[in-house]
Amino acid sequence: MIANSKEIVLKVGFEIHQQLLTKTKLFCNCGCIEPENYDSYFFRKLRPAQSELGSYDQASLFEFSKMRTIKYYSSFGSSCLVEADEEPPHRINSDALETALIISLALSSKIVDEINVMRKIVIDGSNTSGFQRTMLISLGGYLDVDNKKVGVQTICLEEDSGKLISDDGNIKEYGLDRLGIPLIEIALEPVTGTPSEIMKIALTLGRLLRASKRVARGIGSIRQDVNISINNGIGVVEVKGVQRLDQLIKVIEYESIRQHGLLLIAEKLKKERLENIIADNVREITDIFINSQSKTVKKILSNTNHTIKAIRVKNFKGFFGYEPYPNIRIGKQLGELVRFYGFGGIFHSDELPNYGITEKEVDKIKEILEIDDKKDGFIIIGGPKERMSVAIDALCKRLEIVKLGVPSETRSALIDGTTIYSRPKPGSARMYPETDVPVYNIKNDLVLSLRKKVPKSWNETITQLSKKYKINKTLSEKIFDSIYFEIFEELSLSTKLAPSFIASKLTEDVINLERQGYESNNLTKEILVDIFKKIDSGQIAKESVFPIFEKLMKKEVTSVESAINLLGIESVSDKELDRILDQIIEDNMSIIKEKEFNSINILMGKSMASLRGKVDGKKINDLINKKLKNIFQSDN
Repeated sequence: MIANSKEIVLKVGFEIHQQLLTKTKLFCNCGCIEPENYDSYFFRKLRPAQSELGSYDQASLFEFSKMRTIKYYSSFGSSCLVEADEEPPHRINSDALETALIISLALSSKIVDEINVMRKIVIDGSNTSGFQRTMLISLGGYLDVDNKKVGVQTICLEEDSGKLISDDGNIKEYGLDRLGIPLIEIALEPVTGTPSEIMKIALTLGRLLRASKRVARGIGSIRQDVNISINNGIGVVEVKGVQRLDQLIKVIEYESIRQHGLLLIAEKLKKERLENIIADNVREITDIFINSQSKTVKKILSNTNHTIKAIRVKNFKGFFGYEPYPNIRIGKQLGELVRFYGFGGIFHSDELPNYGITEKEVDKIKEILEIDDKKDGFIIIGGPKERMSVAIDALCKRLEIVKLGVPSETRSALIDGTTIYSRPKPGSARMYPETDVPVYNIKNDLVLSLRKKVPKSWNETITQLSKKYKINKTLSEKIFDSIYFEIFEELSLSTKLAPSFIASKLTEDVINLERQGYESNNLTKEILVDIFKKIDSGQIAKESVFPIFEKLMKKEVTSVESAINLLGIESVSDKELDRILDQIIEDNMSIIKEKEFNSINILMGKSMASLRGKVDGKKINDLINKKLKNIFQSDN
């Protein structure tokens, strides 16, 4: 799916949300840890609150319209009454505040005189109180990216949201262990450029944060919200939840094409003078499908509380299914929209008869809706009666703005780089002051004392890392950018293994396997430390790392011991190794006499065939060389 880049002017703004490396949470003394099990749970239903000006935030109303029940899980040590919203928040975590101030100084951002905690209304269930606490730390500043300044808008300190466990459409389940972990939010000014150029900005900011050694690492510790628009359009789309740089490029590319496709649809409407789109004449059509053979329709009507309705859309024939780019069409956008109201999707006139819906049934719908067969289209939606009017209202509003091109909305990033509708964009009505946390005054003495803690530049950091561990610059960059950097440092200090070996395995081997489609989620800190400790003690050979990684990432096993047993790479004793090599030499004596020391490659190949992963290759090579020397010395 490729768009004409000359037709697209891309503008992107970032909001980076990075977890801070603190021992306790932002407003209590609970640890920032992930529990093995949850101890208890409770239920809540959240509802929107008015802002100070008496208005409701549209994103909050949207979430409330879905009428979900929220189930929260908690565990002693990782959450308390503060997370349950049964106790007022404690004072701001001083370590978290110090980190936010240091990052502000590093970005030349103007620190505010006093910090006021604000409540940001969020009723999707990710916070028990129905709001997220956030505070403005500094304004302005810039990020230096290849000697170009990218402006900083704001830097905030806030609490992380709860961890979504499941969502069946009626009950959402959250873990409270992540709720309240300190986050720094950095909003950058929008920039234009290619997806690769924009990715470099995110990479540079991430490196600055990591260079401070005050931020957490690993999947989920950093999330990027990306505001994307094209061709100076008024519709700015916020994409939430981008966690990886390779995913970021895909998201930007997909959104630029999706938005350009929506603009092309709007242009086509204008060209054909069909801008007067009216979604009207909503009719109940359940009776038409009482004896339907469609599996989808049967599934909808298997619930007695479900109904099916149809909506006439004037002047829209052919536009539901029109695709300027593959899979970019209004019909799909509408299907995404209703799924977030608990509906499976829609049918539309451009794709019917199909999916078991017959031509006879379609004709009856057209008759009831009084369809002009030359101009009009229609939508069919089936699902819960109590949510039907809300979903139909959302569909009608979305159709009214098709002629504008790209609507402002919030979308979620998927793993493959595509995006899906999430909710309307929130507005200013979602913020109001927190009354339970006192104002915090920033003293000049504090700011001056923190200047010496500002992280070094990227080049200085990598040069220092390269010298400390005696690894080249390229490998230094790879391991520093890796989520395994802390593990690398720990293993380099606690084992006799060469840091270059540890770094290459944690970067190159893992990336190689990820490119083959395998997931690295199973490579936990405990598992990685176990693997390298076994190598260090001689229990397994260095060559065993890759096959063990492969078994774990393919999810064929869940432990190092299981991988070792499956691969049959238990360590070989020195006595057994000596016996095996003597046998290989004896079996290949004719080759040895002919090639002398040049036979080493043949002997190594035969030895590694039976000993790979069980004994270090260098050890085998040294022993074979020693045995050959003894043979030739005795012959002389």
